[in-house]
Amino acid sequence: MTDKYTLIQPDRGQKSTLIHLVSKDNFPDWAKGLSPAQRAALEGQKFRGNGYEVAIVPEGDGWFAVGGVADPDTLSSWCLARLAEALPAGTYALASGDPGKALLGWQTAQYRFTRYREETDPVGPRILLTRDAKAIEGSLAEAAAVALVRDLVNTPAEDCGPAELEAEAEKLARAHKADLHVVRGDALERAYPMVHAVGRAAGRRHAPRLIELTWGDPQAPRLAIVGKGVCFDSGGLDIKPSSAMLLMKKDMGGAAHALALAGLVMGAGLDVRLHLLIPAVENAVSGNAFRPGDVLRSRQGLTVEIGNTDAEGRLILADALTRASEEKPDLVIDFATLTGAARVALGPDLPALFARRDETADALIAAGRAQDDEIWRLPLYEAYAEWLKSDIADTNNTNFNGFAGATVAGLFLDKFVGSEIDWAHFDTWAWRQTARPGRPKGGEALGLRAAWHMLRQRYGQHHG
Repeated sequence: MTDKYTLIQPDRGQKSTLIHLVSKDNFPDWAKGLSPAQRAALEGQKFRGNGYEVAIVPEGDGWFAVGGVADPDTLSSWCLARLAEALPAGTYALASGDPGKALLGWQTAQYRFTRYREETDPVGPRILLTRDAKAIEGSLAEAAAVALVRDLVNTPAEDCGPAELEAEAEKLARAHKADLHVVRGDALERAYPMVHAVGRAAGRRHAPRLIELTWGDPQAPRLAIVGKGVCFDSGGLDIKPSSAMLLMKKDMGGAAHALALAGLVMGAGLDVRLHLLIPAVENAVSGNAFRPGDVLRSRQGLTVEIGNTDAEGRLILADALTRASEEKPDLVIDFATLTGAARVALGPDLPALFARRDETADALIAAGRAQDDEIWRLPLYEAYAEWLKSDIADTNNTNFNGFAGATVAGLFLDKFVGSEIDWAHFDTWAWRQTARPGRPKGGEALGLRAAWHMLRQRYGQHHG
């Protein structure tokens, strides 16, 4: 998205081009009201009212747009996204009704990642008017949060390492008058030994750290948000093949989600004591890299035998979840690009959700469905925890039978979350391999808005 323009604005009667929305079913009747020349224009563009179809129709000295949607009376987040991508620059308004949730897709459709390449022929902004002025602020915030996730995930690891994640947290802290604390070096090794062990091979330029931000009324319910910040994952000594390494700049997608969600929480003034935790590392190969077979001591005290150095994300999350649990939070939510098994089970679009409490899972799923950010619950099936047994340590960091990898990873994390704490874990991909209207190829926020809308419902805003 561009930061030069506000892509949605209140409708105060300013000059705009109308957009008519039709469905495949009602298009024939709607078209009867048009002139023969207008119907011919639609025919020439092969417009039939199917979803995401766009046409331009002449009218007098000007024109109006037509968009195909499933139901003109019930718009999804993405209903207007193709229009925002295809129409010329200008100001637009719906001929009837209001955009509602579709305000989001109108903005995300105009997202561009331009850090390394300027657009030689930018179309320019397409601005959408809405009569619901109260919806604008929230929609702008959500679209900005999505753009932040995309920007961070799309940025290569050389320019988005642990230090850069720390810089993003500093920006958040300054913007919302939050407190920021970062642990590095010898202090990190003492306090968060598994974070240090995973990240120590990356050297000084990408040195590991634990980033901790706190905000809000200390007497309010404590909300902990934790994000996996593996800024690049070579696999460590259990090195990945080159084809599997190509997208590993996105392995900090959990941290990107956590930063974006924290920004939404603070920006809306939710009635919480926010505790944001990001263990930030690069899983590199060097002479001091941790090894298969090593035994690491965690912050909690449990010892962990390393069955695979490529199962590193759960190690750094374990120390961060332990720290979050020490404050006895009302709710812990973590985001991580944790397992390929979740993608095998659910594909690229559906984040896997693991939750201890049914009511929390149900609330997250309902919020995701309502906001077109679907998630799918997988089980924390306790019987599989035995697959993490170690002969020499309290636990192994992985299982070796190839079964239920996402569940086993969740069960590993479960060991490090306080036993009575309400906890939800998102195993998300943070990437879109094929573009869709409003959702370009590349870094993507998946599960972010489900969590955000659930938190809004659960905690509300500060009063006074």
